[in-house]
Amino acid sequence: MEYILKNGIVFDPANNVNGEQKDILIKDSNIVEKVSSDSKVIDVTGKLVMPGGVDLHSHIAGPKLSVGRLYRPEDIRRGIKPAPNNGVEGFEAGFSLPTCPTTGYRYTRMGYTTVTEAAVPPLEAKHAHEEINSIPNLDIPTLTLFGNNWFMLKYVKENNMDDLTLFISKWLKLAKGYGIKIVNPCGSEAWGWGKNVDGLDDPEPHWNVTGREVIRALTKVNEKLGLPHSVHVHTNDLGHPGNYETTLETFDCVKDIKKNKNVDRNQVIHCTHLQFHAYKGTNWRDVTSGAPELIDYINKSKHMTCDIGQLTFDETTTMTADAPMEYDLFKLTGLKWANKDIEVETASGLIPSIYSKRAPVSALQWAVGLEFFFGIKDPWKMALTTDSPNGGPFIRYPRIISWIMSNEKLNDMLDNEVHSWATRRTSLGSYDREYSWDEIATITRASPAKILGLTDRGHLGIGAKADVSVYDIDVDDFDPTRLSNSEILERKLLNSLYTIKDGNILVKNGEIVKLINSKHIWSNVKGLENKEEGLIKRIKPEFNKYYTIKYENYGVPDHYTEPDNRIDIQYEGV
Repeated sequence: MEYILKNGIVFDPANNVNGEQKDILIKDSNIVEKVSSDSKVIDVTGKLVMPGGVDLHSHIAGPKLSVGRLYRPEDIRRGIKPAPNNGVEGFEAGFSLPTCPTTGYRYTRMGYTTVTEAAVPPLEAKHAHEEINSIPNLDIPTLTLFGNNWFMLKYVKENNMDDLTLFISKWLKLAKGYGIKIVNPCGSEAWGWGKNVDGLDDPEPHWNVTGREVIRALTKVNEKLGLPHSVHVHTNDLGHPGNYETTLETFDCVKDIKKNKNVDRNQVIHCTHLQFHAYKGTNWRDVTSGAPELIDYINKSKHMTCDIGQLTFDETTTMTADAPMEYDLFKLTGLKWANKDIEVETASGLIPSIYSKRAPVSALQWAVGLEFFFGIKDPWKMALTTDSPNGGPFIRYPRIISWIMSNEKLNDMLDNEVHSWATRRTSLGSYDREYSWDEIATITRASPAKILGLTDRGHLGIGAKADVSVYDIDVDDFDPTRLSNSEILERKLLNSLYTIKDGNILVKNGEIVKLINSKHIWSNVKGLENKEEGLIKRIKPEFNKYYTIKYENYGVPDHYTEPDNRIDIQYEGV
């Protein structure tokens, strides 16, 4: 396969290409410098060309999705679309909880080629990887949940960093996980005893370990192993007024930990869906935005990155391993609630969520997310997410882009659509920033890839994966800052002109023309195998005491993750 994407207007921030008309040359699965004279020429003159989209935090595979689809049949009935008569694409179903094939179709049409499943319990990793096998057209890293795992808590309590390092390395292999995910550290463990933790230094009741101790220990292990992504942290106290102070403490608690010199990312901690962690006040009556303080810290710091978790004014579904928070939502709203405990590893919950433009709290949350977009000066420190489906489904990314590219659109919403809390209780009205195409390419492609440590994507340099998205937008003639163009912009970003992955043309003129198997991306630390097996021998009695399955039935067999993209990391003991 050899292609020449001819005369597109290219935005490739990682290579300092900012709106240049140039050709992209593709041979087999990579971007190359030269192709043969008989290469197929695809004329994209004047059209918007970017690397394939990279989503570093979404919820697209695993038992929580299955539970949600079962208890929210009303959501599955939304978004139903008959299969087109092309023999390629099947039918679609679901809105916030799309079916597995639907997830692949929608991301692909949006020009996305890599999507991170952000929370997988090791015990249920088989299920997650099975669902990945039903999602077409994406590369999918999975983040493995460790923040409330009993073995982890035991080693943290004992300050046994050697065994903790071996445990994390081995468990990533067992779960076929890409990186370390921490959710409400110690809080979900406390939930097993009917409790929660409020702050970073509140001990959970069984192990008497704090969230600060967990985050610091796992950050040190992450850097010791040299994992491509940093720890990925959902901080304590999500969704509660006053929680911005805990968020600031979380930012600060790892600033002294040195980054492994062998990794390409810049950060030692990635804090996810910040919008939900940025509230001042003592209750929902006096709540205001805490985003300015967090933005100021981020702008002055070099050790951290974030994603936004933007709210989109939809009826959606919240799902998280932060089980006590979901119970709080149930008590607050009275909507139907599903709870799930995963033995000695974590817990989770699900509940419908209705975000309305005319509701004060929804308007405040929406504005807080946009404050981060406008206030964080360096787009390389953040990524566009909705914490899909929590703040809204991922198909709303184009809508968010229309908001941050157009002051006219945003001011129209503030003046005519959204409750006054958006301006009265936040600083959103003080910003006049409009994102450029280069900045959009950064927060949806280049920055997420960099943050994840995936150096082969998020850019269009020679040797990069041939993951390219082309949109039917004439860059020189189309003005995204105009209110009248906002709906057109959203529609065009939802339906790419071309999506190319690994050199395969998957979308043409907004229609899926080819399906390929998604790849499982996972991290394999080499050099610790003998020590890991020694650890397993020591902990097997405890494992078989506390788990309802035998160790031999635990973990993800290799055939679940074919095809895969195993990233081998040589342990150097730093």
